[in-house]
Parts: sequence; structure tokens; C-alpha cells
Amino acid sequence: MRVLVLGHGKTGKLVAQIAAEHGHSVHVLDAKENPNAQALTAPFVAGFDVVIDFTTPEAAIQNMRACLATGAKMVIGTTGWYDKLADMKSLAERREGSLLYGTNFSVGVQVMLKVAYEMGAALKDAGFKFSINETHHASKLDAPSGTALTLCETIQTSSGAVDVGITSSREGDETGIHILTAQSDSDRITLQHESFSRSGFAEGAVRAAEWLSTRKGTYDFRDIFDKM
Repeated sequence: MRVLVLGHGKTGKLVAQIAAEHGHSVHVLDAKENPNAQALTAPFVAGFDVVIDFTTPEAAIQNMRACLATGAKMVIGTTGWYDKLADMKSLAERREGSLLYGTNFSVGVQVMLKVAYEMGAALKDAGFKFSINETHHASKLDAPSGTALTLCETIQTSSGAVDVGITSSREGDETGIHILTAQSDSDRITLQHESFSRSGFAEGAVRAAEWLSTRKGTYDFRDIFDKM
């Protein structure tokens, strides 16, 4: 499989490394080589089976517009752009491209979301209040994180809770910690996921690209991670 990786930050580098370890041909474009998505011409994009984006919210939108317009298949690991999600889905569908997006490509996080859903449903109308605390590296641009927002949405859907507070911290090179707390007057339940490295995100993104390479349509990673 021919893979184009957009973004040469810490996660982008790992994605390229793991894709190569999986036996794929990999080409990487960093921000300087692709200002305003100018490098993503139709002939260039046509040379790849899947495009994986780990850039910034602004760059990801430009990259999607350029690539999806050619009918490309894209895996988007960047977060912070979901206000444009409906537009990107529509573009992919009109041009018969493929779009797979996710707030977190770690399989462990996806399992946490499933457990959180069950936890919310079990505690519905039981007098519990929910809160989320998340910590990421100092250079992460979006706060709250996409994962925290997805966790919040999951709890609201399953428990019916309206007010789920999110506290965000940005410090050092912390890869990612997400803590969900349910507290009543009598007790407290805590569900936590901690990432030790970015390799879990990168591995998930490469597996997602392999899965997407034979499919058309738009997909949320949390709906397909257990099918890869």
C-alpha cells in the first residue's frame, strides 16, 4: 500500500515508521513542503492509496478539501476541526472518496469509551454527577481534547446527564491522561486511561488506513475499531 503521511510532528513520524514496518511504501510531507495544501495536486494525490493526516486543525481542513476533491481515501488523526465535519463528509460523498476520522486512534481509549457508556447507563437516575479531567502535552492546540469531548458526549448520551464538567491541563510532554469520575453523596467511581507513548495512536491510525484502503464512505473510528 502506498501511504502519504501529512505532518512530521512526533505522532506523524511514528505513523510513518509504523506504516513502513507494516511493509507499506511511505511518503511524508511536512508543513514547509505543503503550505496551504499547495502540494496536494490531483496527480500527486493519485499516486497514493491512503492519506493519513496528523497536522493542525487549520491545515487538516485545507488538506481534506484538496485530497477529498480528488476522491482520495483519508484517515484524519487531527482533532479540533469538527465544526467542519458535515462539510468534509459531504465532500467525500460527492467525490466518492473515503473519510475515516476519530478523536483518538488508541484501541485502549475506544475500550474506555465503551465502558464509560455502560457506566453512564448503569448510573442513570442514581444520583451521580460526572466530571472529566484530561492532561496533554503543552503544545497540544485544542482544549478540551477531542477525546474528552467524545467521552463527555458518551456519558451524556448514556446517562442523560446535562452538566458534565471538563477540566483541561497542558503541561510538559504528557502524552495523554483522561479520567472520568462519577460521584454521589455516598461514593465515587473513577475510570482512567493513561497513554505512555504515542505509538498506540500511530498503530491505530495505520491499521485504520489498511482497513479504509478497500472501502468507500465516511466512518468514525469508534464505530469500526473492533472490525480492523
